[in-house]
Amino acid sequence: MDTIDTFFPYSGFRPGQRHMLEVAATVARDGGIAMIDAPTGSGKSSVVASLLAERKGRKIVIAVRTISQLTTFIRELELVKKKQPQIKTVYLVGKGSMCPLGGEGDVYRRCEGVKAFSNSLMRDRAEKGAMIPAKDPFIVQQIRRMDKEHPLLCPYYISSKMFVPAEGVGVRMVPSTELRNKADRVIQNPVSPRDLTEYSSGLCPYELMMHAAKNTDVVILNYHHLFDRQIREQLYANLGVEEQDILLLIDEAHNCGDVITGIESVTMEERDLEQASRELSGMARRHKGAEAVRHIIPRLTEFIRGLQNSAEAEDWFDPAIFDRMIVRESLYKDMDEIVDDLMGLSETIREKNQKSGEFRETAIERLTEFLLRLSNSATDPSFLTVYRREESGITLEVRSIDPAASLSEVCGSHACAILISGTLSPVESFRKYYFGNANVTTLSLPNAFPKENRLIACASDITTAYSMRQNKDNTNRIAGYIRAFSALKGNRAIYFPSYQILETYAEQTRHDIRGKKVYIEPRDAAGAGAALTEFLSLPARHESGIMFAVTGGKWSEGLDYRGEMLSGAMVIGLPLAPFNRVRKMMIEYYRHKFGPEGEFLCYTLPAVNRSLQALGRVLRTPEDRGVLVLGEKRFLEKKVRDALPAWMQEEMITCDYDTFREVLAQWKP
Repeated sequence: MDTIDTFFPYSGFRPGQRHMLEVAATVARDGGIAMIDAPTGSGKSSVVASLLAERKGRKIVIAVRTISQLTTFIRELELVKKKQPQIKTVYLVGKGSMCPLGGEGDVYRRCEGVKAFSNSLMRDRAEKGAMIPAKDPFIVQQIRRMDKEHPLLCPYYISSKMFVPAEGVGVRMVPSTELRNKADRVIQNPVSPRDLTEYSSGLCPYELMMHAAKNTDVVILNYHHLFDRQIREQLYANLGVEEQDILLLIDEAHNCGDVITGIESVTMEERDLEQASRELSGMARRHKGAEAVRHIIPRLTEFIRGLQNSAEAEDWFDPAIFDRMIVRESLYKDMDEIVDDLMGLSETIREKNQKSGEFRETAIERLTEFLLRLSNSATDPSFLTVYRREESGITLEVRSIDPAASLSEVCGSHACAILISGTLSPVESFRKYYFGNANVTTLSLPNAFPKENRLIACASDITTAYSMRQNKDNTNRIAGYIRAFSALKGNRAIYFPSYQILETYAEQTRHDIRGKKVYIEPRDAAGAGAALTEFLSLPARHESGIMFAVTGGKWSEGLDYRGEMLSGAMVIGLPLAPFNRVRKMMIEYYRHKFGPEGEFLCYTLPAVNRSLQALGRVLRTPEDRGVLVLGEKRFLEKKVRDALPAWMQEEMITCDYDTFREVLAQWKP
C-alpha cells in the first residue's frame, strides 16, 4: 500500500511538515479543497508526495505562476523519482515561449490557424499516398514558398505528425515516430524549458510535451493553462482526462485572485475604435450590419473624449449612460442588438484573416468582447466599468473585482484542490476571500527557520499615509530610517508603495549612502532584469548595494535571493491601493458580501500580502541571516498586525527612530 513515506524523498521531516503532508493526503483521498500557509523552509513542495500516495491512477496537475516555481517542482519530482523511478512527469509552459514558428499576432490564434491549414493539406496528401508529410515533396515545396511573416503552414507541426491506415477505409493521423521517441526520452530525462526548442529539433515543442503529458502521472503547467477556461478545456481534452479525475495542486496561491481577475477583465482604447472603424469600412459592402455598427463608432469616441477632462487618474463610469449615449441616434434599439451584429462580424473577419495567414486579434473582435462584457456587467456586481487616464489617452475597462466564483468552480470541479503559499496569512481571511463560506480545510505552519538568524522590527513613528506625506518631521524620519538601514553590511532592499514615493526618497537619501552601489527599479521593464542581475552579483565580488524597489513590482515577488544576495529588506509604508471612487465601490461590494470584514479582505489584506512578499525575499534557507523592517506605524494597528504571520507578531520589536538605531547596532550580521 502506498503511503506518504513511499514518495517522500528526504531522510527526515521539517517541523510541521509531516502534519502538512497528512492533511494534504486526507484531502486528496476524501476530496475537497485545502489551503496551506507554509513559510519558506516548510518543505511545502513535498505536498506532491501526498498526492502521489493517494493518486490511485489519477493524474496530478501542478499549477505554477513562474518558471522558477516550475523549476522547483521539477527538482522535487526528480528527487522523488530517485526513490520511485516509475513515476513519470512532464511540464507544459505557454505556447508563447515554446513556439519556434515565426509570424505576427496572437500565438494561440496563429497555432490554431496554421494547424487547420496543415491538417487539411496533410490529410489530402495522405489520401494520395503521402503518409509521412514531412517527406512529401509537394508539402516541402509549399513550406519553402510560404511567407514566413504570414505562415499558413507549420513545418514543426507537420514533422510531428504521420498517417496510418484507418480501420476500414481511409487514413488517420498519429504522432510521428520521431515525436513519440523524443516524448518517451523527455519523460525519462527531463529537458529544461530553455533547452526545449533545441531538443525538439524541427518538431513542435508543444505537441511533443503534450504527447508526453498523456502518458505521465504528473503534469506541471502555468496558471493560464488552468485559469483560462478555453485553454483548460482544450488542454484536458488533448490529455484525454476529465477534471473530476485530476488531483490539483496550486503553488503560490496568494496570486490566484489577481491572475483570475486579470484574465476576466477587458479594455478598450480610442485607437481600437479607429482601427475598428477602418475594418468595418472594408466590410460594409459585403456584410449586412457592418455600416450600422460603424455608425456607432463616433459615439464611442465621443464618450471617451468626454472623459479626457477628468481630474481623476482612474474613476467609474456609468454603464447606463454609456449604453444610452451609444444607442441614441443609431439604427439599434438596444446594446444587445449591437453585440449580436458585432459577434457575427467578428466571426466573419476572423475566418477571413485566418485563411490569409493573419492571426492578430482584430479591433472588431476586441470591441465585441468589450461591449459583451459591459452588457453583462449590468447584472453582475463583480464587474466594474472603469476608465483610466494614461499617457496614451483614456482606457475603458470592464474590470473583474472578485475571483471567488471562477476559483470556486475550478477547484470544486477537480477531484481535490490544494492551494499552497508562503504568504497565505491569515489563511482564514484568504479562505473567505477565495471561497466565501464553502467548506475548506485550512492549515498554517510556524516558521521553521532559527529565530536567532533574523531580526524583525516595526517603526512606530513613521507613515506614508496621505495625510502625513507633506509633514516634514515624518519625511525626515523616514529618510533617517533608510540611511540607518542602508548602513548595514551586505545587499539591502528597500520597498516603497509607489514609484513616486520611491523616487522621492531615493533622491533624498541616495547621496548619503556610502560604500554601496544604488539600484533604482525603473518604471519601464526594459533594463530591469540586467540591473537586478548586477545587484545580486555584487556579494560574489565582495561588494554590496542598496536596491530601491516598489512593493508588488518587478523586483519584489517570485524571486529567490539566497545566501548573501540579499541580507535585509525594509518595507516603507503600507502599500494600499490609491483610494478613489473605484476602490470605494469595491469596498462596498465586499462589505455587502462579507459585512464589516469586507473592507479588510479587499483592501488591507492585499497590501499586507505585498509587504510580506517583499520581505520574504530575504530568508530563503535555514542558514540565511537577515533583518526585516516594517517601516510604517499602521502595521501596529490591531487589524493589520493580526494579519501578519504569528511568528512575525511574536518576534517583532516595536521601535522609534532612536531605538531602531540601537537595535541595528546590536545586530550581528
